[in-house]
Amino acid sequence: MSPVTRVPVLRGRDAEENVLLRLLDDARAGSGGALLLTGAAGMGKTALLDLAAARASGFRVLRVSGVEPESRVPYAGLHGLLRPVAGAVAALPAAQARALAEALESGTCGDGLVLPAAVLGLLSAVAAERPVLACVDDADRLDAASLDALSFVARRLSCEPIALLFTTSPPPSHAVPYGEREPEGFDGEAMWRLEGVPALELRGLDGPAVRELAADLAPGGLAEDLPAALDRIARGNPLALRELIGALTPDQRAGLAAPPAVLPPGGRLWREHTGVLARLPARTRWLSLLIAADPALDVATLARAASPACALSALEPAERAGVLRADGDAFVFREPAMRAVTYQAASLAERRRAHRLLADLLTPGGCHADGWERLRRAWHRAWAGGGGEEAGDELARAALAVRWAAGNSESCLASERRAGFPEPYLALERAAELTAHPAVEAERLAAAARHAWVSGRPLAARSLLARLRSPGAPEELRGHVQLLRGSLELLGGETSSAREELLAAARGLLDSHRVLGVRALVGAADASYRAGDNRAFIAIARQAAALRRPDEPAPAQLMFEYLAGMAHTFSGLHQEAAGPLRRVLELAGSVRDPAVLTWACVAGMLLGEDAVAHRLSARAVEEARLRGAASAVPQLLEFTIYPDVWTGRYASVAATAAKGLRLARETGQHNTAAQHLAWLAVSAAVEGDQETCRIRADAAIELADAHELGLAGAVGNWALACLDLAAGRVADAAGRLRAERRNRHVVIRVMSTPHYIEAAARTGDRERGAAALRVLERWVGSTRSPGLRALVSRCRALLSVRPGEAEELFLDALRLHGQGVCGFEAARTHLLLGSALRRDRRPGAARNHLHTALETFERHGARLWTEQARAELRASGEPVRPAADATVSQLTAQQAQIARLVAAGATNKEVAEQLFLSRRTVEHHLRNIFSKLGIRSRVELARFM
Repeated sequence: MSPVTRVPVLRGRDAEENVLLRLLDDARAGSGGALLLTGAAGMGKTALLDLAAARASGFRVLRVSGVEPESRVPYAGLHGLLRPVAGAVAALPAAQARALAEALESGTCGDGLVLPAAVLGLLSAVAAERPVLACVDDADRLDAASLDALSFVARRLSCEPIALLFTTSPPPSHAVPYGEREPEGFDGEAMWRLEGVPALELRGLDGPAVRELAADLAPGGLAEDLPAALDRIARGNPLALRELIGALTPDQRAGLAAPPAVLPPGGRLWREHTGVLARLPARTRWLSLLIAADPALDVATLARAASPACALSALEPAERAGVLRADGDAFVFREPAMRAVTYQAASLAERRRAHRLLADLLTPGGCHADGWERLRRAWHRAWAGGGGEEAGDELARAALAVRWAAGNSESCLASERRAGFPEPYLALERAAELTAHPAVEAERLAAAARHAWVSGRPLAARSLLARLRSPGAPEELRGHVQLLRGSLELLGGETSSAREELLAAARGLLDSHRVLGVRALVGAADASYRAGDNRAFIAIARQAAALRRPDEPAPAQLMFEYLAGMAHTFSGLHQEAAGPLRRVLELAGSVRDPAVLTWACVAGMLLGEDAVAHRLSARAVEEARLRGAASAVPQLLEFTIYPDVWTGRYASVAATAAKGLRLARETGQHNTAAQHLAWLAVSAAVEGDQETCRIRADAAIELADAHELGLAGAVGNWALACLDLAAGRVADAAGRLRAERRNRHVVIRVMSTPHYIEAAARTGDRERGAAALRVLERWVGSTRSPGLRALVSRCRALLSVRPGEAEELFLDALRLHGQGVCGFEAARTHLLLGSALRRDRRPGAARNHLHTALETFERHGARLWTEQARAELRASGEPVRPAADATVSQLTAQQAQIARLVAAGATNKEVAEQLFLSRRTVEHHLRNIFSKLGIRSRVELARFM
C-alpha cells in the first residue's frame, strides 16, 4: 500500500493553489509549463511548493533549494535537482550526455545549447514514463549556470508533461510594504535570468485568512482582538504570525498583557532582518537607528546628525538593501517590523546615545511649540537615561498637552499627525515608569489606558488597566477606571458585564465628576439597549430621574432627557416620549461630545426626523475625527446608518457599514463589528445577493449570541426576513419576524413591522398583522414623518378587507411617499398596489404602477424585487423587455463595486480587504460578473467599465 501524502492546509492561498493545480493538470495532459513564485521570506513560497508536491499524484517530483554557500559553485543546483534521475542520462544523444555528465561531475561545460538542451532532454525522458514536477526553491540563491539552464528549459515546456516551479524574493526596488520584502544584496539577476517565465507574487494574507491561521496556530484560543494586533507587525506574513503567536505569554494570549511590539528575537525573520542590518556600514546602521528611534525625523535633522558626513550618501546602502526608502523630506522603513528590529537589536548604550542626540537636535518652535515637537523631545529625554523624575514629569505634561492640541487645534493637526510619534499613551506609560510615587504612577497609567482606548488600542488599554489593580491606586481613580473598563466591555465584551461596570462607575463619579457620572449611567443604559433588555434600560432611566438636579449642564440635561424619552419609548408610551426626545434635539446644538451627539441622533430617528438625525451623526463623526478619537468612529458610523435605512439610501448603508466594520475590527470592537455585519446583510438583502446576505447575517448573529447583543441579532434576523420577502418566501419571512428570540429589541421590531405586516397579510394572518399595526400606529403618530405615515397607510391597505378601501389606502400611501424621500419604499408600495390591481383584473391600471416599481428597483440594483416586478408585469399580460444585454445595470450593487475595483487594477485580495469579504466570495462574484457581462478576463472588464 502506498503511503498517504498529507496535503498541507494553506490559509488565504486559494487563488495561488488554483494556479498550481491548473499547471499540474496541464502537465498531466502533456501541455506543461513553468511558474515563478515571488514574495518575502515567510510568505509561504516553500509551503506552496510542498502543496504542489502533495497534489502531484502520479508525478515524479524533483526538488532543490538554492543555498548561499553553493551559489558560486557552477552547476551545484543542477546536481541537486537531477541527481535522483542521473541514470537516465545514458538515453540522451552522445553530445548532450557528455555535456551533462561533465557538468554534474566536474562543474564544467562549454558554452552553447548543448547543456540546456541536455537538461530538457533528460527531464523529457523521465517524463515519458510519468509526468515530472521540478521545484526550485530560492532560485535567487542558485548558481548562475544552473539557473541559466533551468530558465532555458522553463521556456520550452508547452509540449511536455513537465511542470517547473521556481521561488525567489523580488528585488529591493520592487519592495513596498511588509509582506513583500527582499533580502539584502539581491540585485534582480535571478528575475532577469527567468525573464519570460510567468510570475505570481505572494502578498500578505487578508484579514479573514489571518484570523483563520491564528485559530490554527492557537487551538486553545486567543483574545478576540489579538490577531488584529499581531497583524500590525506581521502584515499578513504567515511565518511572522506563527513566530509571534508561538512567543506569546499566557497573559498575552488572554488579552491581559500588551501584545508584542516586535518580532521574537532569535526567530527566523528576526535573524533575516538582523542579518541585513549587519551587512550595512556602521555609519548607515547608526543613522538607521536614529530613524528607528524617531520615525518623524526629517532629512534636515538627519543631516545635522550625520555632520560632517552626508546623510543621504550614508543612507544609500540601506536604500539599496531594501531597508529604507525616501518619503518626501524623510526616510521610512520599507517594513514596519524592520524599524522595531533595528531599534531593539541595538545595545542599550547605543539606544540611549541615539535618544540623547535626538533630544539635543529637536528644539521646540513654530506650530509645534506645545504639540508633537515638544512631546518628541520629552520622549527622547525620558529614554536617554539620567532624567529621572523630572524627565517623567516633563513627558507627562507634554503627552497631555498634545492630546489637548489634537482635539482643539485643527490647524496643526495634519502636520502633527504626519507620523503620530510618539503615541501619547506610550509617553504616559513611560512617564509612569519614571515616577517613584504610587499615586502619580496610577494616575499616569489610568491616563495612558484612556488614551490607548481613545486612539483605538484596546489590548494596550486593557494591559494598562490590569496594572492598576495594585493597592497603590488612589480611591478617587476608581470611578474613572471603572468607566473605561465598562466602555471597553461595552464595545468588545459582554453587555451584562459592561452594564454592571458602568453602573459602578456612575456611583463613584456622580458626586465628584457629574457629567462623567451621568455619561456612565447612559452607557449602562446603552449596554441594555444593545442587549435588547428593555426592563434594565427602564430601571436605569428611573434611577437617573431620581438623581437629576435643576442646574445640570447642557450635556447632562441632554442625557437625562434621552433616558426619559427612551424609557417611554420602550414602555410603548410614544406620545409621552416625544417631549423629552424633542428637548434632546434642542440641546444638541450646544453639545460637542461625539457620544452625546449619537444619543441625539437616536432621538431624531425615533421622532422621524431623518435629516436631523443624519446631520447629528455626521457632526459626531467629525467631532471624533478632530479629537483623534479612533475608537469612537466605528460606533458613530453605526448611527449614520439608521437615517440612511429609513430614507432608502442602501448604497450609502453598504459603504458606511463596510468602513465601520473595517475600523471596528482594527480597534477590537467586536460588538460594533456585529452591528455593521448585520447592516451589510440588510443591504445585501435589498440587492438580492442571497449568498452574501446569509454569510453576513449568520456572522452577525453568531457574534450577537456570544456577546449578548440583542440589537445585532435582531438586525441580522431582519436582514434574512427582508431576503425571504424579496424572494417571495413570505411564510419564512413571517416566521422569522414572529420568532420571540430574535425580535426582542423594540426599536428593530418596530422598524421591521412593515415587512412583518406584509408577510402576515400575504399568509392570511391578519389578526397578528393588525396587532403589529396598532403598535406601529402609536409610534408613527408621535412623529411628523410623511414617509412613516406612508408605511402605515400601506400596512392598512394590506390588511383591508372592505371593497375599494385597499386601493384608496395605497394611493394615500403614495401621496405621502411623494412628500418624503424614500424612493425605494415608494417603489414597494407601487409594486403592492400594482399586484392588487392585477389580481382585481385591472391590468391596465396595474401596469403603470408596476413599471414605476420596476424602474426604481433596477436603479437600486435590487435584483429580486426587479424579478417580482417583471413577474407581475408578465402576469398583467404585458411582454416584459429582456434585461439589458451586457450592461453594468445587470450587476448587483456589490458586483458593480467589485467590477469597478477590479477594472481599476485591484487584486482579489485588495478587493476582499476593501469590501470585507473573503477572497473566495470575491472570486465567486467575479465569475458571475464575467458571465453576466459576457467577458472572459480582467483586461476585457477594464475595457468594458
